[in-house]
Amino acid sequence: MAERAGSRWAISLSWSAVLLDGFDLVVLGTVLPVLLDTKEWGLTPASAATVSTFGLVGMMIGALTIGALTDIVGRRKAMVVSVTSFSLLTLLCAFAPSVFLFGVFRFLAGIGLGGCLPTAIAIVNEHARRGRASSATTTVMTGYHVGAVLTALLGILVIPDLGWRAMFVIGAAPALVLVPLMVKYLPESTSALARERTAFGTVTSLFKGRYLRATLAFCVTSFMGLLLVYGLNTWLPQIMRSAGYELGAALALLLTLNVGAVVGLVIAGAVADKAGIRRPTILWFVAAAVFLALLSVKMPQLGAYIAVFVTGCFVFSAQVLVYAYVGRTYVDGNRATALGLAAGIGRLGAISGPIVGGALLTVGVAYPWGFYVFALVGAFGAIAVSLAGRTSAAPELAGEQPGEVQAADRASGDADRQLGV
Repeated sequence: MAERAGSRWAISLSWSAVLLDGFDLVVLGTVLPVLLDTKEWGLTPASAATVSTFGLVGMMIGALTIGALTDIVGRRKAMVVSVTSFSLLTLLCAFAPSVFLFGVFRFLAGIGLGGCLPTAIAIVNEHARRGRASSATTTVMTGYHVGAVLTALLGILVIPDLGWRAMFVIGAAPALVLVPLMVKYLPESTSALARERTAFGTVTSLFKGRYLRATLAFCVTSFMGLLLVYGLNTWLPQIMRSAGYELGAALALLLTLNVGAVVGLVIAGAVADKAGIRRPTILWFVAAAVFLALLSVKMPQLGAYIAVFVTGCFVFSAQVLVYAYVGRTYVDGNRATALGLAAGIGRLGAISGPIVGGALLTVGVAYPWGFYVFALVGAFGAIAVSLAGRTSAAPELAGEQPGEVQAADRASGDADRQLGV
């Protein structure tokens, strides 16, 4: 019973931490129109883009560094430090006196927040019930899109009366409850409690032997996946306006995209638990490419909502399946490091997505060519993830034969010995 209670706390607290990532995804988009309209700090579209990039670069650094450290200092401590630092620096954003300091605070907050995702997924993989690691991962990642939707709604309700600074106070407030709960209830993995090694040894293990090809494949796939996530979340409304849809409908389509993401995550996790993780991940990227290409066809408004909803189901959960795939490929000793590397390289895609969409809009070809470009990115993601190979860290993979399970056990044991576990 105590073990099951610890598992529930691990998943629920990780979900809450990932929700903060969803907050960060859209909070800048909700406040930038006000900052630009009021000419706060003399902000221009160019300086606003720079501030946005600062935050994403911080998240990349956080994913790469904290993701590796959590395999050394333990998941629990890394998560508490990540949430605490992100929340304090988000609060400072509310009181920033200049665009320079606002950008600095966003960068530093991004470092803390960047460590949340790989740590949360590593925690969930280690505490999920046997055979449910994929659905546990996708369930936790619904927090990302719930956070995005709630923040967009909060922006509508809060900013007109309380101003843009209130959004960052609200973003920091959950830590007052979340951090004490983590300190008291978040369990540590038993393997982490007994582990001592260097960060260098943990990172280099990702590029040795059977891990090398998988590591490279996951990095490329994650780059493509997050390029789609951030590119669509940033520019979908404007691309749809270019297609002739009214602004209200275009914004509603963005909300529909993220609602589809939540539904898609639930379905993807269930499918991956039953069919194994590799084939669904490839299929999800292929389907994402197909439906992105279909969005280039002008449809009646109802048809557009349905198409965007289905696209959201595949695009966002494809990237989350990558994280689940990583979690099933590596062992306890280097899992969080691998997740951090995939998420960190993926942040380069997150930076590239808005740049690609903006460039297409600038030259006036975002519709329909923007959807063709995004479809091509999805196809590249499918090709890259197909090269990752079979998982071998988790012997309970659905559909594996006894001989394959034994081989997986031997491979995992060899990897543990290489890591000094």
